Amino acid sequence: MIGTSSAPLQMREMLYGALLSRALCTAAIMGVPDALADGPRSADELAAELDAVPDALGQLLRTLSAFEVFERLPDGAYALTPLGATLRTDAPGTARPTALLVDGVMGASWAALRTTLRTGRPGFEDVHGMSLFDYLDQHPAVRETFDHSQAADLQLSLEHIRSAVGPAGGTIVDVGGGDGTLLAYLLTNSPDARGVLMDTQATTVRAKGVLAAAGLEERAQVVAGDFFEVVPDDGDLYLLREILHDWDDSQCVGILGACRKAMKPDTRLVIIERIAADDDNAAGTSRMTALMDLYMLSVLRGQERSLGDFDRLLSASGFVRTSISRMPGQVVAIEAAPDPGHCPG
Repeated sequence: MIGTSSAPLQMREMLYGALLSRALCTAAIMGVPDALADGPRSADELAAELDAVPDALGQLLRTLSAFEVFERLPDGAYALTPLGATLRTDAPGTARPTALLVDGVMGASWAALRTTLRTGRPGFEDVHGMSLFDYLDQHPAVRETFDHSQAADLQLSLEHIRSAVGPAGGTIVDVGGGDGTLLAYLLTNSPDARGVLMDTQATTVRAKGVLAAAGLEERAQVVAGDFFEVVPDDGDLYLLREILHDWDDSQCVGILGACRKAMKPDTRLVIIERIAADDDNAAGTSRMTALMDLYMLSVLRGQERSLGDFDRLLSASGFVRTSISRMPGQVVAIEAAPDPGHCPG
């Protein structure tokens, strides 16, 4: 519970959160974390290397030191903290591609949130004149950044996903599998399994390269298609990682229905998503999940859902939930099986 005396200050700090985000993006894009990778530097040294005004850069560094992104040393130099190191280009699970997106096309969409609330249309479509995925198809550089951001985020949870999925044999079908990072990891750790990755034409080009680099050309097939229409059949395990939160309920039923039609009676479906609290316990939703819910609203037409929401979608699509595994960050792996009493249309 927030005390009444501290509430006004906390509210102002939250309102200024956009300025903090902008400062982080600016530091990442200018390369400050990379420049500090080899050790502490003064603001003057950094400014000379990064083509910045020393005093102005010093103010940025001081501000972000207050948020433990950098550390100001007794001699006035600045060092990189573990938090700040996540913005390095070569950091495991680097947040730098996310900073590029927030500073660019995504951040611009958030600024249209009021329009979204009044029209129901994603701000992305109002600002950029087309859907996110159409935009990515037409802007390869942004697509590359987006894919890097997705892959970096995935790096942080690969082992948790593998543990939640369990031993995988037969054929793994990764529906909307992106650049192939997840499928490559699962196949590498499941030598008896084969894989099929399905995504859009533009995305599958990158996925082929990732799977080839992992030496999996003989065990993995990449298919371009529309998962609202048809999904590769004869799989033993179907994966949907962070796919359903991109879409509204009717579209989710379409995706799940396509999976259901492709599946054999003994096939497993695993959905990996953030989980929101049910409506009667909204306080149980983490702040990151709550923010991602607004992200989906402003950029796409989706949302973060509760377990009850997923159960309803599964039931409408001909599935029954069989288990749930919880992972860090309010992420879950929901396992489902075809409902024998439901005949797919």
